[in-house]
Amino acid sequence: MSITATELKANLGKYLLLAATEDVYITQYGKIVAKLSNPFQDRMEVAESLIGILPQTMTLEEAKEERLEGE
Repeated sequence: MSITATELKANLGKYLLLAATEDVYITQYGKIVAKLSNPFQDRMEVAESLIGILPQTMTLEEAKEERLEGE
């Protein structure tokens, strides 16, 4: 969703709530100047994309150990 800076000022609460579910781009003079987004949304998408990647026989602790060995 894209809104103007003036619209954001007039309805800040509405757009803060909306940013929890989708990115809100703020424009000024027709150019995007900012983006409101949920900082945890990307983490959830990454976590959901990993479901099914780990073998069924591997525990979470084993996965952590394997990841740390690679560093």
